[in-house]
Amino acid sequence: MTSADWATKDFYKTLGVGKDATADEIKKAYRKLARANHPDSKPGDKMAEDRFKQIAEAYDVVGDPEKRKQYDDLRTYGGGPFTAGRTGAGGQPFDVGDFLGQQGGGGFGDLFGTMFGGGGGRARQAAPRRGSDIETDATISFSDAIEGVTVSLRLSSDAPCGDCNGTGARSGTVPRVCPECDGVGMHAASVGGAFTMNETCPTCRGRGLVVDDPCPTCHGSGRGLSSRTIQARIPAGVKDGQRIRLRGKGANGERGGPPGDLYVHVKVSPHHLFGRKGDSLTLTAPVSFDEAALGGEIKVPTLNGAPVTVKIPPGTPNGRTFRVRGKGVQRKDGHRGDLLVTVEVHVPAVLDQKARDALEAYRKATAGSDLRANLHAGGER
Repeated sequence: MTSADWATKDFYKTLGVGKDATADEIKKAYRKLARANHPDSKPGDKMAEDRFKQIAEAYDVVGDPEKRKQYDDLRTYGGGPFTAGRTGAGGQPFDVGDFLGQQGGGGFGDLFGTMFGGGGGRARQAAPRRGSDIETDATISFSDAIEGVTVSLRLSSDAPCGDCNGTGARSGTVPRVCPECDGVGMHAASVGGAFTMNETCPTCRGRGLVVDDPCPTCHGSGRGLSSRTIQARIPAGVKDGQRIRLRGKGANGERGGPPGDLYVHVKVSPHHLFGRKGDSLTLTAPVSFDEAALGGEIKVPTLNGAPVTVKIPPGTPNGRTFRVRGKGVQRKDGHRGDLLVTVEVHVPAVLDQKARDALEAYRKATAGSDLRANLHAGGER
């Protein structure tokens, strides 16, 4: 969470008090809510943990008289862009940069130590970090690519170090808040002298924490490798080489941050009969000379379905394609593409005597026609 986000939050509402509440009323509300939502009281309850962070953040601001005054000024005069030199309550100059730069110091740290037995002093909650994305390959059959399939994927990804539980510090020690960025993981850098922008803190490299005695296993990074098996759904109609994004299936985040995404590169094995052209399946069907010349009906297979009948009209040339609707690839709208059947006239390599006599008779019957007459017409057109 960056400090600039404070401008859009209602800390009084988070603590359940009015904006005119006294300091004692605010502290009483904080104690009650903190006890009810503390992670030690509700281990494994992610909602309670997030709620506790929100409560602590709210008290860190409105529980401090000086920051509370600046926060109230910000909410009162913050209807538009803020510039240094705007006048706040009481006619004093109000600089939103001063407010947004003062998150550290005092507040709930000492109270936290009193309530739960921890040490006193300043406390800061480092910002959550999103988990990294993971890429992997999956090889599926042609049929599974058309119909969709759930596959098991073995993944190795970045995870909290098992020896230090992700702190990066040697067992028995704890990291400290980064003095450079005050635990934010970012710091302001000047751009051209007129503007500033946030950059990753070079001291802690964005973690918000500094480790003085690093864990010997992860060398202070707090990260290690984790292997796991997940079930991933490959949607129907996926193409060879397509990249599928599975949200939230990547590496786990840090400090309550969301997980990354998983990208699956799909490889589709070829089929011995069928091919693919967009949303259509393709198939080559052999036909005999008499079927092509005289016409007829042929049965052709479909992918994962019953055969269908294709009508061949008389005089069908070699290479003609027929369309069988609804027997192709399933589209995103739920409808299917078509099956494209291309006929290939089969010429027998061996003829028995009866077939040879029949063809000789056909040759005599058609002797008057010359299929290659146009080839010898001569001249250029």
